[in-house]
Amino acid sequence: MELSEPLLLHTVVDSVATVVIHHPAKRNAMTAAMWQALPPLLDTLAADPDVRALVLTGEGGTFCAGADISTLRRSPEEAQGLAVRAEEALAAFPKPTLAAIRGHCVGGGSQLAAACDLRFAEEGALFGVTPAKLGIVYPASSTRRLVSLVGPAAAKYLLFSGELIDAQRALRTGLIDEVLPEGELDKRVGEFTRILTSRSQLTQAAAKEFANGRTDRHAYWTGQARGSGDTAEGVAAFLERRTPRFTWTTSG
Repeated sequence: MELSEPLLLHTVVDSVATVVIHHPAKRNAMTAAMWQALPPLLDTLAADPDVRALVLTGEGGTFCAGADISTLRRSPEEAQGLAVRAEEALAAFPKPTLAAIRGHCVGGGSQLAAACDLRFAEEGALFGVTPAKLGIVYPASSTRRLVSLVGPAAAKYLLFSGELIDAQRALRTGLIDEVLPEGELDKRVGEFTRILTSRSQLTQAAAKEFANGRTDRHAYWTGQARGSGDTAEGVAAFLERRTPRFTWTTSG
């Protein structure tokens, strides 16, 4: 059955959850209902012990063209609040997240991509942060996240102008992490997520908190490491030249 209505699709295969932004009639623009649906979906996937990493992508040849502009006519403030809550929920997801980007990644789409831990893009992708085209004040939290990725100068270029940049420039600024030739994105994402799911969730979860600026949980993570057995298993596997079998999970 072919789906045409706007919604978020998801699958879990080989410990990787894939969330697909599906709104083909409007280049995967996010409706109010889609923004609202993302946080509870992420909660469900975060609690699933079978999920060890998450990929966010768009249907077909576009990642996300931003917020559905029709949602801004009623209440721009309400629409922005929904987007920020979804963005923050994605940033707080306790397991590694990766945006797999084709085509346009603009406006609200760039917010979602920036909220992921990593961003891989196909050659030909275009990126833009476009509130200046609509007279919208970009949220403070989203601005800080953008600055942390690309630095103040590049963030100001994107925010002041609303101009689109190509994948190579996005790579140079730090907005994305890898650029893949056309047709190679899915293969590379599959390879990299297999690496992620083979590593220690304990290391990943602690590193994510620390990298995001949290400073009050060192004792907690030290205790988790002491009781998890992951360190002993990692050292033993290294010495025995075998693949480690890590057991600590964020869900347990």
